Amino acid sequence: MAPKQHPTPLSGGDRKALKKELARARAMTSILAERSSEKRAAGEALIREADDLACQSWNERMWADGGPIDPSPSIDQAINGGYPWLEIRCSRCKTPRAVDLAALPHVATTCVHDLARRLRCVKCGSIGKRPAAELLQLARRRPSQMDDAP
Repeated sequence: MAPKQHPTPLSGGDRKALKKELARARAMTSILAERSSEKRAAGEALIREADDLACQSWNERMWADGGPIDPSPSIDQAINGGYPWLEIRCSRCKTPRAVDLAALPHVATTCVHDLARRLRCVKCGSIGKRPAAELLQLARRRPSQMDDAP
């Protein structure tokens, strides 16, 4: 965008006043931009904290009651909250697995509970069965005893 052109006043006092106002406006621009970036960073930190709390709440509900799985945080909220892994278990053979949420193709608004229908057991799939997965919890780190094959 081209810089705005201000017509130069004819009198010396008006020129000085215009110069002073332009300098003040330019200084204010940098101050406002700095405040904006500070507020944005603070807001993003609050959103990250809210996503973390939503994931913790869902994990507690899953641990305490075993569900209901709906409502759950979205995949993007889980990743933003620091929970990039989903622990699941095959409903047929009870084999546990960890799924990397960041590696899944998804729409930003896809909820974690919607994955229960899409995730299948690889072991049972090789023998012709396709049981749905049971969602256990969201995890911060990949559980060491589980593999992450989808």
